[in-house]
Amino acid sequence: MGESATGETATGASPTDGSAKGGSTAGESATGGSSAGASATGGTEHLTVRREGATLVLTLNRPEARNALSLPMLVGLYDGWLEADADDAIRSIVLTGAGGAFCAGMDLKALAGQGMDGQKYRDRMTADPDLHWKAMLRHHRPRKPVVAAVEGPCVAGGTEILQGTDIRIAGESATFGLFEVRRGLFPIGGSTVRLQRQIPRTHALEMLLTGRPYAAREAAAIGLVGSVVPDGTALDAALAVAERINACGPLAVEAVKASVYETAEMTESDGLAAELKRGWPIFDTADAKEGARAFAEKRPPVYRRA
Repeated sequence: MGESATGETATGASPTDGSAKGGSTAGESATGGSSAGASATGGTEHLTVRREGATLVLTLNRPEARNALSLPMLVGLYDGWLEADADDAIRSIVLTGAGGAFCAGMDLKALAGQGMDGQKYRDRMTADPDLHWKAMLRHHRPRKPVVAAVEGPCVAGGTEILQGTDIRIAGESATFGLFEVRRGLFPIGGSTVRLQRQIPRTHALEMLLTGRPYAAREAAAIGLVGSVVPDGTALDAALAVAERINACGPLAVEAVKASVYETAEMTESDGLAAELKRGWPIFDTADAKEGARAFAEKRPPVYRRA
């Protein structure tokens, strides 16, 4: 999973026992921007949570360590994913980092609960030894779209989390990479499986086997991120994308996302059959009728998840 900003490294083992574990209301739009309408809804000392209209914004908040992953951060992340899944008023999620960094990887000392930062979360990890993988989107996929807003370093465990997001926007100076092999480690956060499915295999293998850093423009050229924006504007750009998602029918959005991932490894014929099962029920919803009616009446639709 990577190397932290503090120089510690992690192998992907469970933070508590050292063993690896495999495996706004509906109808209203988000406000957009980076502060308007914001309200806190939970989080931990290393993970802040706020609402921007119908978007849940999760911020990795440990800037003194370039947002290296800690127990408070992982617990907060997982709770954020669960909050988004459970709350139908949330239509999208934006994941970002504080202090000009996204995430510099793992911090073994913090993950082991050494020091005050992690002690009160150890019971959560003991109760669910898979929690860190769920937090990192290795063993959990939110049903709402996740937009990543990346500034600064997004390396090792940061690049592994990134692969669990749906849409990725990077600032011009953002950096990416999987450094594990340079430390004699294995990128066990899912990269040997996911990366080759998301970018061409030759690029995936070069990233995995050399452990070199990638600038934002190169990451975009190989398909790891979708767009590059001026430094300091990735969050606003991600919120703008989320706002567009929020304006769409939520049942349709969630069904489309589910279909894309469900059919990714199917044959074309099996995938097309699965798509019909996912897609046809959407046409019978009240939201589908509202979309057509709003188009005919030349007004914005008001979707109610029905």
